[in-house]
Amino acid sequence: MPQTRIAVLGAGGLGKAAATIIGMKSELQLTAICDSRGIVASEAGLEPSAVAGIAGDLVSGYRAASASRVAAAGASSVATATDVEAEHCVDPIGEILSRRALYDSVLVALPNLPNEFIPGVIRRFAEADASLVFVDVLKRTRAVSQLFELDALVQQARSVVLTGCGATPGMLAAAAVLAAQSFIEVEKVEIRWGVGIANWEAYKATIREDIAHLPGYSVERAHAMSDTDVDALLDKTDGILELNQMEHADDILLQRAGVIDRLDQVEVGGVMDTRRAKKPVSTTMTLTGKTFEGKRSSHRFVLGDETTMAANVIGPALGYLKRGLWLKERGIFGIFGSTEFLPMVVK
Repeated sequence: MPQTRIAVLGAGGLGKAAATIIGMKSELQLTAICDSRGIVASEAGLEPSAVAGIAGDLVSGYRAASASRVAAAGASSVATATDVEAEHCVDPIGEILSRRALYDSVLVALPNLPNEFIPGVIRRFAEADASLVFVDVLKRTRAVSQLFELDALVQQARSVVLTGCGATPGMLAAAAVLAAQSFIEVEKVEIRWGVGIANWEAYKATIREDIAHLPGYSVERAHAMSDTDVDALLDKTDGILELNQMEHADDILLQRAGVIDRLDQVEVGGVMDTRRAKKPVSTTMTLTGKTFEGKRSSHRFVLGDETTMAANVIGPALGYLKRGLWLKERGIFGIFGSTEFLPMVVK
C-alpha cells in the first residue's frame, strides 16, 4: 500500500509532535512542513526526527540537522541531503501551495489568531484548485463557522476538509455523539480538560489561543501580546490558566450532528499548567440526558492522565485525515466536522 504523503502547516509544538507521530506510522510520509519564516520539502520524504528536534527557526534547524547527519554518516549521504529544499521565504503557505505535487494531504497545525486566518488558508488552496484532503485542529466556534461557509468552494476544488479534529473539539465531541445514543433527550454536554506542559514556549500558539478565553482578553488582545507580556501574565498565576465558558466549536459541531438543539447546552473549560508536565486535572466529557424510560443519567469519557495534549490532538487529527482520504476516494467532497464521521486508525 503506498504511503500517504503529508504536508504539515505549522512547526510549533503541535507541528513537531505531528512530525514525530508521522515518523512512527508506516502508512504516512512527511514530505513538506513550514513555519512563519520558511519551508522544508522533499519528494523523497523528510526525516521526522530532524524536524521534531528543531528549536527555533525551522529552515536553519533542519539545515543544521541535515549537515550533522551527513557528517556522521559520511560523504555517501550528501546526495540525499541535497534532495531537500530548505528555504526561507516571505510567503511559506504560497511556497507549500506551489509544491502541491509533493503531497496528498495537509495537516493544519497553525495558530488560529485571528479567527479568519485558517479559513483564509483553506480558501487559498481551494481557489488554487488544489484537490487535497485537509484536517485541522481548530477550536473556536467563530472560526469553524467561517470555514463551513467555504463548503461550495471546497467541493468545487474536489477537496475534503475535516475541521475541529483535535481533542476538544475532536475526540471528546465524537465521544459525545456516541454517548448520546443512549438517550432520547440530551440535556447537557460538559467538557473539562487538563493540560500540563513543562515550558510554555513549546506551545506558544496554543497558549495564546487559550489566553484569549480569559476574562478581559480577546483574540485580538492575545494576538498582540509579546512573549514578555505572556511571561508576565503567567508569573502572576504561577503558570496556571483556568478557563471557563470557553468559545469552543464542540457546540456547533454537536449541533450539526443533532446531539444538541442549542449551543448553550455545551460547556467547555479547563486548567492548563504551563510550568509542570503533570496534568492539573483529568480530561473528561460528561453527557447528561434522559432515557426512553424517563430516567436521567450521565455517560462519562475520561482520558488517561498520562496522555499528553499532543497525543490527544495529533493522534485523532491523523485518524480523521485517513477518513478524509477515504471520503475523497469515494468522490465525497466538502467541509465536514469531527462529529460527522469517526476517525480511522492509522498504522
